[in-house]
Amino acid sequence: MKLGLALPTFGPDACPEGILRVCRTAEDMGYDSLWTGDRVLAPYVPGAPCPSGDGEMPRAHENHMDPLVALTFAASHTTRVHLGTSTLNGLWLPPIMLARALTTLDLLSRGRLIVGFGLGWMPDEYTAVSMPWKGRGARLDETLDVLEEYWAGDVFSHRGPLFTIPETVVGLKPRQRPGPPVLLAAFTPGGLRRIGRRLDGWLPVAIPIAHLMDMWDVIQKEAVQADRDPSALRMALRVNPRLTDTRTAPDQMPRAGTLAQYVDYARAAAEAGVHELFVDFGQTPASLTERVDLADRFIEGVRRG
Repeated sequence: MKLGLALPTFGPDACPEGILRVCRTAEDMGYDSLWTGDRVLAPYVPGAPCPSGDGEMPRAHENHMDPLVALTFAASHTTRVHLGTSTLNGLWLPPIMLARALTTLDLLSRGRLIVGFGLGWMPDEYTAVSMPWKGRGARLDETLDVLEEYWAGDVFSHRGPLFTIPETVVGLKPRQRPGPPVLLAAFTPGGLRRIGRRLDGWLPVAIPIAHLMDMWDVIQKEAVQADRDPSALRMALRVNPRLTDTRTAPDQMPRAGTLAQYVDYARAAAEAGVHELFVDFGQTPASLTERVDLADRFIEGVRRG
């Protein structure tokens, strides 16, 4: 199982020095990937509760970087690690602009981009970018159509229910062909069907392993029904540790536990067949130095197993 680490693109360490330190130490430690998230608003009272933890938005999100710009910076200071979004709210940009940005980043990183999409949880952000909250599934499907068409041909045009793009020559192509892998964060039946039928993989957040693999089985069955190879799909599992000083009860994991418990969780995920697991220590109150130390201890513990 590959291991990844979240970049400090939220909170007080969202700065060039913070990203540089994590980039360099992650490659030295042997991590396989680096990840960023996406945020455009941090209201005191969001229009919907945050889907993780106690429903409160992490106040670190008040300080947020553009995920694609941050990954471009990380690409210029790394040589090996893959660079992923978990998640990029791809519906906030017109699809043609999104296609150009992702293609550019894949080229500049020499083919290391992993595109992880999400649909978001806060209607306020859709209001801020003048996009409708309703109809997100249909908008995602057409956005995926545009990306596939843009990456496939030298001449491209699109006419759909939501977007019209006049014919154009497309000279810029991503390093990865036919395009960078596109994963989706989803837990609804419709989202799992969409992953199995047309995407490259799944971006779940840590839940008990048995439940996780039951949902993965649904995705695999959908792939078979769509005449796709289920073994070609991949799962990249996000873990947001809430670290405690003493061991928590089994029913509290993976919501909260000691670092050793999260190491055990990662080992169990590897045994279950998870392809990649990445951890975000930025959700803890630790300093950047402490988070780097946690990352070192985490990868050593998992690899020892």
